[in-house]
Amino acid sequence: MALKLATLKSGGRDGTLVVVSQNLAHAARVPEIAPTLQYALERWHEVSGPLRSVYRLLNGGAVAGAKAFRAEACAAPLPRAYQWLDGSAYVNHVELIHRARGVAMPEHVRVDPLMYQGGSDSFLGPCDPIPAGDDAWGLDFEAELAVVTDDVPMGTPAGAAGKHIRLLMLANDVTLRALVPEELAKGFGFLHGKPPSAFSPVAVEPDTLGAAWDGGRLHLPLVTSLNGDRVGIPNAGEDMTFDFPQLIAHAAKTRPLAAGTIIGSGTVSNKQNTEHGYTIDEGGVGYACLAEQRMVETLRHGTPHTPFLRQGDTVRIEMFDTRGDSVFGAIEQTVGSA
Repeated sequence: MALKLATLKSGGRDGTLVVVSQNLAHAARVPEIAPTLQYALERWHEVSGPLRSVYRLLNGGAVAGAKAFRAEACAAPLPRAYQWLDGSAYVNHVELIHRARGVAMPEHVRVDPLMYQGGSDSFLGPCDPIPAGDDAWGLDFEAELAVVTDDVPMGTPAGAAGKHIRLLMLANDVTLRALVPEELAKGFGFLHGKPPSAFSPVAVEPDTLGAAWDGGRLHLPLVTSLNGDRVGIPNAGEDMTFDFPQLIAHAAKTRPLAAGTIIGSGTVSNKQNTEHGYTIDEGGVGYACLAEQRMVETLRHGTPHTPFLRQGDTVRIEMFDTRGDSVFGAIEQTVGSA
């Protein structure tokens, strides 16, 4: 039986690990097995069996001291990590963003994934506010999937990389769009344009996902809402040019990856069999970030009319299984809230 895990904010910077029931209703602390998720990842073969035993008992209502699970009490599953490497596996997104910037997309991006190393010393929890900053910075959400690995040796090929995936979760890779072009023009990558990312309250073992997980892609819609209105429902398994084993192999080409490394998919984006897709209102699957929607508006009307995020806006990112049950719980964040 596969696991669902979360981290409560109590217990210092790395929080307190809890096992979460299948229906996300209850959680149990497991200090005698693993005090934190990082501890568990570094000792996975030792602790995963006992954690699964707790999971079985929890689902049967037989764990004394289990509490109601509350996403707002959670930090990110890994409140800080040794590495956060975000790829851009959906080339459709890369194409649209390059068009939005008015620059040509290098052809090698279709065969060699883009990836950047983001700040990983302090992630946002699933219900933590997004710092408002300056409206001129162009605050945007990016709805993504992410995997957490165990120790990956340097040079691990894609064909062997999948066995190193321990957990999956959702991500909101917050981006300050107006700061990115100037940073990239310097030729040295992101810094100011990528503030702290947020992750779903729950991380799950791949086996939890059943047939929706094919070993490298998760074939379920990723639902993103802004202020209660759905803006994107793209299927994460479609149009994913590079799967997670390929992203892991790319990251490990010249370095080993420590247990607890997080690798993101990049913004989920579907082609929708058109040049630039359709919004949900138009019968399409919409977009998993505002930049794509603004680019389409620019192509159609000459200028974007959808604003970037402003103080008080609320973003919700969630994924549901074929029964309609939430898989990871929701990322639900309000910009600039206390």
